[in-house]
Amino acid sequence: MKKINTSTIVISGFLIALNVVLSRIITIPGIINFGGFPIIFGGIVLGPIVGGIVGAVGDVVSFIVRPTGTFMPHFVLTSALTGVIPGLLVKVLKNDTANPKLWKIFISILVGQVITSVLLVPYFRQVLFGHPFIATMLNAARKQAVNVPLYSIILKILVQSLHKAGALRTSHRC
Repeated sequence: MKKINTSTIVISGFLIALNVVLSRIITIPGIINFGGFPIIFGGIVLGPIVGGIVGAVGDVVSFIVRPTGTFMPHFVLTSALTGVIPGLLVKVLKNDTANPKLWKIFISILVGQVITSVLLVPYFRQVLFGHPFIATMLNAARKQAVNVPLYSIILKILVQSLHKAGALRTSHRC
């Protein structure tokens, strides 16, 4: 197991702050929300454990900054899994740090977003609030049909740029 160093902690803090800003402040509810991107980035680049921490802490801090109803730990779990699942899949697919393959990033993000955003969140919304599962799931799938390719392309470009600039060492992997 890789130890978490100071650099990873600093980057994680930045990703948590970015998650809070993108999910609670710079968003149009129901239309645009890039809050999941920093979590996914953390999971893929820094590993599934760090991605899970970024997701969980980011969700709790987001709730503290701008609560949107009663606190529900179910959504902390889905936020954590948003970082864990792509991080694990990128490991399993053995993606290259210097030149990550777009399809490996895409598959990792797709599987993670289908499990969390398209299945778990609508399920929890049905159980907790009585929202219709199929309608909520279809709406989430429509959003993810745009987000997943966009996240994949942005993540690939960002990782390659950071690697070329020397900002991503081999300790940070994709």
